[in-house]
Amino acid sequence: MTQSTQKRPVVAIVTMFFIFAMISFVTNMAAPFGNIWGFRYEWAGMAGNLMNFTAYLFMGIPAGNMLIRYGYKKTALIALAVGAIGLGIQLLSSVVGDNVIVIGGENPTTLNLFIYLLGALVCGVCVCMLNTVVNPMLNLLGGGGNKGNQLIQTGGALNSLSGTLTPMFVGVLVGTLTKETTMASVAPLVITGIVIFVLAFIIISFVKIQEPQANLSKVKYEHSPLSFRHCTLGIIAIFFYVGIEIGIPGEMNAWISRESFEGAAAVAGSLAALYWLMMLIGRSVSSAISGKVSTRAQLLTASGVAIVLVLIAILLPEDITFKSPGIDALNITSGEVPMKTLFLFLCGLCTSVMWGGIFNLATEGLGKYTPKASGLFMTMVVGGGVMPFIQDWIGRSVGYVASYWLVFAMLVYIFYYALIGSKNVNKDIPVSLEDVMEEELV
Repeated sequence: MTQSTQKRPVVAIVTMFFIFAMISFVTNMAAPFGNIWGFRYEWAGMAGNLMNFTAYLFMGIPAGNMLIRYGYKKTALIALAVGAIGLGIQLLSSVVGDNVIVIGGENPTTLNLFIYLLGALVCGVCVCMLNTVVNPMLNLLGGGGNKGNQLIQTGGALNSLSGTLTPMFVGVLVGTLTKETTMASVAPLVITGIVIFVLAFIIISFVKIQEPQANLSKVKYEHSPLSFRHCTLGIIAIFFYVGIEIGIPGEMNAWISRESFEGAAAVAGSLAALYWLMMLIGRSVSSAISGKVSTRAQLLTASGVAIVLVLIAILLPEDITFKSPGIDALNITSGEVPMKTLFLFLCGLCTSVMWGGIFNLATEGLGKYTPKASGLFMTMVVGGGVMPFIQDWIGRSVGYVASYWLVFAMLVYIFYYALIGSKNVNKDIPVSLEDVMEEELV
């Protein structure tokens, strides 16, 4: 093996790590931006998040097909271009249409909200494609199994670092939410995102990436990824997991932002940042131990502990408070908040390993069906829009704390998947690329 050949996987892995960070940067804008719109239009609090994740519903399968037709690198480049456009549309909402009424009534809806929602949808298309690229590629570059999970968790740690910074920056830029707060307040962050996307496009254009699975367009697919029980159940688990990951900090952010004390938005953003910081810590630990500790054991432990933490958060009296930690170096603001929030942001330690764990277990042994499975997985990421939207409706109707019973139920399913549903019972289905190529040659 030549030196250049040895370097190629390293370059590919580092590139995928960077893309992982970009995914979180874009995705985690939705909840704090939603607080800006939610203050003006109550129904719009999670609307941007819903649009962001709705894109997965219709883009997931096409993105998987793009991997087969164009390969991993070209799909990533297309995604980065789409992301820059999506952020540009969101930026446009900060300067256009605030005085143009689209829907009248007692609380008229202005044009800039719909411009923002369009931008959120386009950004959702971007992150869907990026997710479709990065997860199977890291798993394949790691050789699947524990090593594949280790690479996904390491990339996830960078994803969490980016996720920690985004709501924190929004909270600092916004400060205290009022009806006069607009997207113009966070324009510097959106512009920064556009610049990063453009630079990433230029850099990746010149990076040589060895495709982990070549000639996929020539492969015959006798079955579907859904023919594998563990993949089908894993796709359902991903739907619930993303709802959990987004719903826990998103609803906590909405809850605290609406509290009537000075700087509530900054404190809420900081609590969400602490959640993502916990995910960063959890993924960093997982990336260190995943080579030795099985994916299934990690997922079982994480889901079990998360169930306990959420249950405590629900049952603990709301009048018990504590001063949330402030971290000056990270501009994380402290504040007197209900003790419940402590157990909620600690859930980040548990959710940190779930994405990589579920994806790794659900695609184990799929071989040539991995890209198609990745597309189906991305379709079900729509759960990150649907479930938090439902949770927010429950929160506004019954109470923010009561909405976490939905999170509790979803965690129970993930525990079941780790315990029973993740076992591959369809090992009789041929999945080898080599076997297919040999048959074609004959």
